[in-house]
Amino acid sequence: MGQNKGVKVIARNKKALHDYHIEETFEAGIVLTGTEIKSIRQGRVNLKDSHARIDKGEIFIIGMHISPYEQGNRFNVDPTRTRKLLMRRKEIDKLLGTTKLKGLTLIPLDLHLRNGYAKIQLALARGKKLYDKRATMAKRDAERMMQRKLKEYNR
Repeated sequence: MGQNKGVKVIARNKKALHDYHIEETFEAGIVLTGTEIKSIRQGRVNLKDSHARIDKGEIFIIGMHISPYEQGNRFNVDPTRTRKLLMRRKEIDKLLGTTKLKGLTLIPLDLHLRNGYAKIQLALARGKKLYDKRATMAKRDAERMMQRKLKEYNR
C-alpha cells in the first residue's frame, strides 16, 4: 500500500516558457471532484491561458480546462470553473508578497500525478517583451542549426 508510484506528467503549459521568464517554481495540490480526477487521469486537461490568483489568503487556479468525464453525466461540473489550490500558509504568504512587490504572475507549468494525487507546478514568472520572445526563438534556431551541422560533420 505505501508504495511510491512516482510522478506522471499529464499536461504541460508549453506557451508559458515562450511567454514568461520563470523566476521560481512551487508545487500545489488541487481540490477536485470525482469526475474531474477521472478526466485528468485520461489526460483531458488544458493549461493554456490559465493562471493562479491569491484571494483572501487562499490560492485559486483560473481558466484551467478539464473536459467533462464521459461516464460522469449529472456529476460533471463546469470545465473551466475556478479551482482551489492547496499550499502551506507560509508559501501562500510568500507568493502574495512577491506578486504584489515585484509585479510577478503565477502561472501553471504542468499538471502531474504524484502518488495518485493531482498536483500542479506553479511558477512565479515575469512576462517577456516581444523582443525577448524573438531573441529566444533566434537562440533556439541557432542551437538547432549548430546541432544539425555538428551531426553532419560527425558522419
